[in-house]
Amino acid sequence: MRRLDPAGRSLVTRREWLACSAALLGAACARRDAGRAAAPRGGPDVPAIDTVTGALPADRLGVTLMHEHVLVDFIGADRVSPTRYDADNVFTAVLPHLRQLRALGCDTLVECTPAYLGRDPGLLKRLSEASGIAMLSNTGYYGAAKDKHLPAHAFTETAGQLAARWIREWERGLDGTGIKPAFMKIGVDEAPLSEVDAKLVRAAALTHRETGLPIASHTSTGAAALEELDLLDRAGVPLSAFIWVHAQSERDHTFHARAAKRGAWVEFDGISSTSVARHVDLVRQMQNAGLLAHVLVSHDAGWYRVGEPGGGEFRPYDTLFTTFLPALRSAGFGEADVRQLLVTNPRRALAKS
Repeated sequence: MRRLDPAGRSLVTRREWLACSAALLGAACARRDAGRAAAPRGGPDVPAIDTVTGALPADRLGVTLMHEHVLVDFIGADRVSPTRYDADNVFTAVLPHLRQLRALGCDTLVECTPAYLGRDPGLLKRLSEASGIAMLSNTGYYGAAKDKHLPAHAFTETAGQLAARWIREWERGLDGTGIKPAFMKIGVDEAPLSEVDAKLVRAAALTHRETGLPIASHTSTGAAALEELDLLDRAGVPLSAFIWVHAQSERDHTFHARAAKRGAWVEFDGISSTSVARHVDLVRQMQNAGLLAHVLVSHDAGWYRVGEPGGGEFRPYDTLFTTFLPALRSAGFGEADVRQLLVTNPRRALAKS
């Protein structure tokens, strides 16, 4: 993951942008915070989303980044442990990035680090309270990366037994914190899906039918995404509950359209300073196909890397706001389109169904 390259932009232009936007964004944040404080809880017809600090009416999620990370530990499921890092050090390292993100206009961050990869809901709660950004955590298991991050019982238990574990987390909270997951995060490798990957999808289907939680799945190819959709469809899960994570990794756009036409969410994350033009083109193709209502965008940025000195290189959560949105507007997208991508679509994708 790379930081923004200052050489890629005029220094004067960046200063001008910061100077003119700081006052505007500060005023916007103040108005938004005042509105949040004054607004009543959502009515009986407004679904609630479980954040790490409690339930929040979906219509108050605001501007939402659908796929980011605070901390990740790639050591493997058999060795991952919160004893491998100091949570206070992580808090100190990450908080400035979240405060910057809040100043840029973000209200909600969907934190996608799953169990056995460094999920830490207690740390997320501290960061959410300190930054003012609502944060969401997850249940589920990550079967991508050739199953390195799956616990041993994932191979021996049935889909029903795995689902029972995830449902208990939804009922009782994550890791003894009482914090409830807002979605499932799973991951699969390429098609055809392996036995254990297919089992994770079936477990997610069973969990969804009990809890209504949406299913965000790390899926790098269109063939694998369509296979997941087939499994969910056969299990009676509405395909609007499925979020195809990392859809930009699939170069054949016809897969994006096919998944969206079946009702799935197509997430183009990975936005960086070097990918802006391609991400604009991906969104444009979906708009031209009449499918913008099925598109999600985010950075897949961060994160504190456990095991690296000082947490390694942290990629900020800013490019979407400082570079991607201006490029999107220059390409002819209007404010209604921006709102759909950052407010309306995330709210609908995260709603229980």
